Amino acid sequence: MLAMLAMIKQLRAAIVLFAILSVITGLLYPFVMTVLAQVIFPYQANGSLITQNGKVVGSALIGQNFDAPKYFWGRLSATGPVPYTAYNGDKLTGSSGSNYGPLNPAIVDAAKARIDALKAADPDNTVLVPVDLVTASASGLDPNISPAAAKYQVNRVAKLRGLDPARVQQLVDLFTEGRQLGFLGEPRVNVLELNLALDTEPGQKPPAASTAAATAEPTLAATTSQ
Repeated sequence: MLAMLAMIKQLRAAIVLFAILSVITGLLYPFVMTVLAQVIFPYQANGSLITQNGKVVGSALIGQNFDAPKYFWGRLSATGPVPYTAYNGDKLTGSSGSNYGPLNPAIVDAAKARIDALKAADPDNTVLVPVDLVTASASGLDPNISPAAAKYQVNRVAKLRGLDPARVQQLVDLFTEGRQLGFLGEPRVNVLELNLALDTEPGQKPPAASTAAATAEPTLAATTSQ
């Protein structure tokens, strides 16, 4: 009898503790963190969304696919045939890492295809292509390119839009972020924000039909384990 009472007492204590911790960790803590995030960091807490004319057009944290020559191109997405979309294993969509090794022929072929596309879009450019324009990031979602990759594309974009290259470079500089805390990471340019600013730049001329045609952007087949 005493053993039964002791077991009931312990069980009751366990249930009470479980209920208290459930309320604290399952209700109070998420509620407090949500309120603090919305008050202190609302932009980051809601996905770092970018809006234009009151409409959400993307996130500063997720790359988008630009393949028209009048736009700055970002990094390759490691999926195909439709990059930067929700994952679908049957249709091979959804940005992710490829799990390919650095010498895998698929990566080499994608890099060569991107180089060919860049050369076709700007045949007069003899500068070496920056490496981040021909490779995907580990996540396949990188929204940024290096300042060198943006500079490589300045003349092409300026020519097709009828803008002064110096003005386009100014926009690149405007959207170039420095190292975090002054020493972490590398300087980077957000491609989506830069392209949105380009679309609102005054004094643009409509590009000629022969040079404004979109260039297909190569992508790597998705092989990420699920």
